[in-house]
Amino acid sequence: MNFDQAFEKLLGHEGGYSDHPADPGGKTMWGVTEKVARAKGYRGDMRDLPVSFAKESVYRPDYWNAVRAEDLPPALRYATFDAAVNSGPAQAIRWLQRAAGATPDGVFGPQTLLAVKTQNPEALLRRFLSQRLRFMTNLPNWGSFSRGWARRISDLLEA
Repeated sequence: MNFDQAFEKLLGHEGGYSDHPADPGGKTMWGVTEKVARAKGYRGDMRDLPVSFAKESVYRPDYWNAVRAEDLPPALRYATFDAAVNSGPAQAIRWLQRAAGATPDGVFGPQTLLAVKTQNPEALLRRFLSQRLRFMTNLPNWGSFSRGWARRISDLLEA
């Protein structure tokens, strides 16, 4: 899976405009919070945030590139990207590191890449998703978002 394919799939989960009271991100469009959009230079109404802005100014540099998705085995690319979007790149990298038996420091360096490349990708994916689900069930807003998050992880297990 390449970035364009991953981004299209991600939009199916992130959707359009949202301002859920239990979401600490507040106003979001395409999954991009207002705080992030403003930091990236967007000044318009969040409902009007262009999908191209979300894709090229936020998702590619801040998530796809941050977790070095292109360097991962294909079976792990989307799951790691999606986890980074949902919980931040450093957290996604820590889950990947734990699943691969590397030091969980949240930095994707040569040791992480080596640990990932020596694993069976499908088994590594299952361990990674287990790390992710365990973490998410302990979040204070699990009650509000558990159905969507659990569906997201279930979709990754079935893919």
